[in-house]
Amino acid sequence: MRHVIIACDFKDKQELDTFLETLQNEKPYLKIGMEIFYKEGPQLVKELKRKGYKIFLDLKLHDIPTTVKKAMKNLGSLGADIINIHAAGGIKMMQYAKEGLRESGSSALLIAVTQLTSISEEILHNELLISSSIEETVKQYAINAKNAGLDGVVCSPLEAPIIKRIGLLSVTPGIRFSDGAANDQVRIATPEYAKELGSDFIVVGRSITQAENPYEAYKRCVKEFS
Repeated sequence: MRHVIIACDFKDKQELDTFLETLQNEKPYLKIGMEIFYKEGPQLVKELKRKGYKIFLDLKLHDIPTTVKKAMKNLGSLGADIINIHAAGGIKMMQYAKEGLRESGSSALLIAVTQLTSISEEILHNELLISSSIEETVKQYAINAKNAGLDGVVCSPLEAPIIKRIGLLSVTPGIRFSDGAANDQVRIATPEYAKELGSDFIVVGRSITQAENPYEAYKRCVKEFS
């Protein structure tokens, strides 16, 4: 079953609460990322779970394996439904992350970021000095994630077909309506196109959170992705 996740990239809980009021009685999947988590802390995740929201905790852990394992054990206790790490940390780091998550008693999906949707081929080659294409890099990172026992990866919707062939879930940001702006992302798709490509979850931010009517924008997104 496909899900629309709203990226709650707000500066604090007050902004988030104001936004959630616009959604009436809907209880969508929410992405809690660095900006608001570092401001409000773990308690925010616990509170949102008590209110009935599903949570994608988007902190992209990337450190030495032991540190990631210990951090994941703490994050797992918060009750999030999806938690991510960065595949660039390697297979051992991802394995340790899974161990820490399971030791916490959490049954959350563990997924790995492959390449950010803001990364272009030019940045990949000239700044990161990775000679392979984005597609090849995403594929290899996804294979590593599968070998580490993870459930899925974060990738652009354009790479979702690759991930499906590997046998993992795909969580895809970079979603814009056909009449929306790309902003700072370069590998993007509409909800309808993401569905055609095989995305399992789409992450939608400004197209909903900054819409004139967020409730209608959310319902439109769900309809186009269903």
